[in-house]
Amino acid sequence: MILGKQQRCAPDDVGSNSSSELCATSCNQCIARHVSMCSVLKDSEVSTISEISKCFSLHPKQLVCAEGDQANYLFTIQTGCIRLSKMLSDGRRQIIDFLFPGEFFGLACANGYTCSAETITDVNLCRMPRTQIFEKFIELPVLGQKVLDITRTELQASQDQMLLLGRKSAKEKLCSFLLSMSDKSNPISHVPDGFIYLPMSRSDIADYLGLTIETISRQFTILSKEKIISLEENHYIKIIDEDRMRLIASCA
Repeated sequence: MILGKQQRCAPDDVGSNSSSELCATSCNQCIARHVSMCSVLKDSEVSTISEISKCFSLHPKQLVCAEGDQANYLFTIQTGCIRLSKMLSDGRRQIIDFLFPGEFFGLACANGYTCSAETITDVNLCRMPRTQIFEKFIELPVLGQKVLDITRTELQASQDQMLLLGRKSAKEKLCSFLLSMSDKSNPISHVPDGFIYLPMSRSDIADYLGLTIETISRQFTILSKEKIISLEENHYIKIIDEDRMRLIASCA
């Protein structure tokens, strides 16, 4: 997919952009507090993170950071969903990941961000200067260990994504994706049991799985006709036969 012009919100200008605003959520009030990297901190230690963090809100389709921008900040998602993507030289887009509350981005890069981050829904973000958060790893070793553990998990996810794109069929890819989104989006998003919340568009899913929109739509229809899922309203999918979905996803 070739992208058009996106609405940009520069993190350094948070508060001056009419489409972004500071939010009043403190670390202790953050609903992602117990699933994010801060989950290992005692209540008395959270204040040390509050001192260097700033919370702000963005609307859908706004850039948080662009690929190649100077990597000054680490971002943690409090609410909402963000997509990470890279652009090919011919203008095509490859979506790298979809991030949900508790997940962070902006750490695994040197001087510049390795991908662009754009909001899919309304989001609340916590922003921390990278240099200062690195210093906190020394002051709070348990925080650094937690981030290392999360990074290991992300590395495994990247390897799984390589298998997903390189070897699986379209149907296997979609089943794998749905199970992954169930694990990522459901824990603190108040999603009913047996349902999956997919705030992203089918175009986004296609660019993540390396397929066309038509193929994605066709596979959704096939899974629905086979009584594996039910297509609900408001970005929800109901899982009817999870065992069968897992069997397909595992290429068995």
